[in-house]
Amino acid sequence: MEARPVINLQETIGKVVGRRVPGKPSADIQKTLNEVFTSQGHKLWPRGIYRFKTHEEADAWKWKMIRPKKVS
Repeated sequence: MEARPVINLQETIGKVVGRRVPGKPSADIQKTLNEVFTSQGHKLWPRGIYRFKTHEEADAWKWKMIRPKKVS
């Protein structure tokens, strides 16, 4: 009895399942986000540790920092 190969390399693939396209590397995405933020005239909040008494106070501060500054 002869040993048969498990995979026939000469056989063509009959069916492809899925159409996943590899995405962009995360470094490119981060660079793009940084360019968008700086071009719109705002940045993310300043770095550091911030303490708030309530979640509502923290959310209000976060939205104040995220919104773009109006240029006069």
